[in-house]
Amino acid sequence: MTTSPWQDTGTGVLRLPSGRLVRGRGLRHPMPQGPAPDFAVYLLGKEPPEVTWEARWLRWPDFRLPADHARARDVLGEAWERAAAERVEVACGGGRGRTGTALACLAVLDGVPAAGAVDFVRRGYDRRAVETPWQRRYVRRFGR
Repeated sequence: MTTSPWQDTGTGVLRLPSGRLVRGRGLRHPMPQGPAPDFAVYLLGKEPPEVTWEARWLRWPDFRLPADHARARDVLGEAWERAAAERVEVACGGGRGRTGTALACLAVLDGVPAAGAVDFVRRGYDRRAVETPWQRRYVRRFGR
């Protein structure tokens, strides 16, 4: 499936070094203007509400890490692959900690060194992304 990409000036859109565009957002905020995602990854402690697009749920409690690290790697890998041709969204409740951590992991998959991925996301997405020390450590270890 090939769709029109996100606008790289759109709310929450992060451009990865490869040119892939991924939108991060907080589910407690209104849906941004423009098209809906083709594929989304929801990082929540409980199952998300139904959506009309394809989505994956990663059990990921607020301020913590994913409950299943292997599944997180698989789902984030799928999101990275699909972002080459589809509108991919990554979202948690507030759109900073878990979303920022997942976006930093996508940056690692895209070739950003793991040691610099948090800074990359803070520059390109939200300066307060990746909120906890263990989330930063998770990103550094994601590259291994």
